Parts: sequence; C-alpha cells; structure tokens
Amino acid sequence: MRSPARLVTGTATAVVTVIALGLAAAPSAYADNFGRLEITPATAPPGATVTVNTTACGPKGSGIGDANSLDAGDFELRHGTHKEVLVGQFRVPHDTRPGVYEIVVTCDNGKDAVGDLKVIGGGKHEKPDHQRPSGHVRTGVGGSVEPNSTQVALGVGVIGLAAVGGLWLLRRRTEPGTENGR
Repeated sequence: MRSPARLVTGTATAVVTVIALGLAAAPSAYADNFGRLEITPATAPPGATVTVNTTACGPKGSGIGDANSLDAGDFELRHGTHKEVLVGQFRVPHDTRPGVYEIVVTCDNGKDAVGDLKVIGGGKHEKPDHQRPSGHVRTGVGGSVEPNSTQVALGVGVIGLAAVGGLWLLRRRTEPGTENGR
C-alpha cells in the first residue's frame, strides 16, 4: 500500500506536467487566429493616407479593416499584386489626437490581423470658454482717450502741491530754532 504523501506528490507532478504542456500548446493555437498587419507609414500625421496589407486572409480570402479607434471607420481590403496579400487604405481624420491606435482586419476565414498606427501632430482643438474682446479697450493710459482739460489741471495741481509740501518739509528741517534742526 502506498503512503498518502506519495500519492499526493505523484498526482501533483502529473497535474503540473499537464498544465505545462497545455500552456506550451496554447500560444501556438492563439497565434494561428492572429496574423500580421503591416501598416505603411507606421507613423502618420492627421490627413495622411495609410495603407495596410496582410497575408492572414489567405490566397483567396477577403477581409474588412476596422480603423474605428481613430474614427476613420471601416475599409475594404482587396487583392494586391501578390496573390496572398490583401491591401486596403484609409485616411487619418484631420482632428485625430496624437497617440497609438489599434487597426484590426477581420478575414472571412475567421482570422484577424492586428497592427498599431502612431499618429503624430495635429489633434482636436477645443474652443475656449471665453470670447475674445473686440473694439477699442479704454484703459485710461494717457492720451489714448480724448484729452480732458479738467483732469490735466487736477493732475498738475496735485504735482504742484506735492512739490510745495516737499520743499516746506525740507526748509522746516533746516531752520535753526526748531526741534528737528538741532
């Protein structure tokens, strides 16, 4: 009769082996459903035309491209100059913000091809919440508004009073016989 410890160890080893074999086989099964999507140019500004091609759909297959991640919609793929290659094009919208966007092609054979497009420059420009001023701005900077003789006279008077007051204080300090002058 086997000990319980040996039974558990043997069962655990068998389970680990099955899981390891399953994980080793899983990526290849997963990879079969996804093909390579070549995007040209891989980096594009808004307004540019982008070309994609893939062999994931097979020599007689067809596919539809999905560029909805950057609001460019769906696009059709057609056979190119090579028998196994499908080619499609779409235009990057002018208001697309910079960033990386996923482009997907779904084939009629059930496979998908995925690639990334990097958009540079451009972007959505939001309107500011405020309106820009229009017309003349009355800031009161001298001469920019019509001259007013009353204001000019008052200004000269204030300056004159300040000058007289300053002279009076200076003279008072220098007079002999005042407390401050000793």
